[in-house]
Amino acid sequence: MAAKFRDSTNDDYPQIDAKDTDRQLSRYFSNDFDRYTEFVPLSRGGSGYLQTCRDNNLGRTVVMKILHKQMARQEHMRKRFLREARVTAQLQHPNTVPVYEVGHDREGSLYFTMKRLEGETLRDILEKQVEGDPATTEKYNLDRLLGVVIQVCNALAYAHAHGVVHRDVKPENILIGTFGEVMLLDWGVAKVWAMDDEPEQDHSHQELTDVGQRPGTPLYMSPEQVRGGGEIDARTDVYSIGVVLYEILTLKEPLRGERVTETFEMITKEAPIPPAERTPHRQIPRLLAAITMKALNKDPAERQQTMPELVDALRDFRSRAIQSLTDE
Repeated sequence: MAAKFRDSTNDDYPQIDAKDTDRQLSRYFSNDFDRYTEFVPLSRGGSGYLQTCRDNNLGRTVVMKILHKQMARQEHMRKRFLREARVTAQLQHPNTVPVYEVGHDREGSLYFTMKRLEGETLRDILEKQVEGDPATTEKYNLDRLLGVVIQVCNALAYAHAHGVVHRDVKPENILIGTFGEVMLLDWGVAKVWAMDDEPEQDHSHQELTDVGQRPGTPLYMSPEQVRGGGEIDARTDVYSIGVVLYEILTLKEPLRGERVTETFEMITKEAPIPPAERTPHRQIPRLLAAITMKALNKDPAERQQTMPELVDALRDFRSRAIQSLTDE
């Protein structure tokens, strides 16, 4: 009798087991919180914390995000948390995280569950490159990182087409999975347009998302985010992608002050140093630098106007790079 094939490279990963896939559904089957067990903490954030847990109905491990208990009684934070869950769930794109369920835990706090992801963030990769790790530099060369950025741009294009702006695109929120998948994470400060343009609808949105402060991460915020107001649209995410591209090229942020207020001042008033001038020892393609600097324009009207336009520019650069290698 022939031996069953087993790929030894899979030893590090949880294996799908027949005892989970073929078992009968319990007569005491429940769709409430009691079906989750084996909780393991992952991380804590400003509004909630993440943990893995076992969904015993489906026999799989998922990630659960729970609203901090001290915020569970704040109607504003409950609405914001629900928005994050629903925006993430409704953006059904290959580069966004599937959401499975939203509900209340045993103590009444809101939670939602989503796909468990394994891999490393773009921030992890860039930090290793800064440290001079040769394996990371070889594995994640410029062409591969551009492929990652293009996938993120596709997710953003999908979101923009559905009336959503991410507003917090940064390397920490870009995950490259163990098997090459790319995910854009954390839609917690996303801007969502109402079905109409009535001022009171926009006002209520502003109250829900801003919480008295600018949503986003300072180093990756666009000038219009820093100024505040109603200018935010898809071009805001274009700017943030420009910051990510600049960091990929130079391993430095384009504009950073010693304090947040100084960073905001630089974002609104100072032009970034061109990548080739910032890091002359790195071989930075001129066309790619031009694409990056256009995305970083202070004036939204001077940037790429849509995410597909930016994707086309990046793909054109990659095609030219391949052609030049072929011609050699």
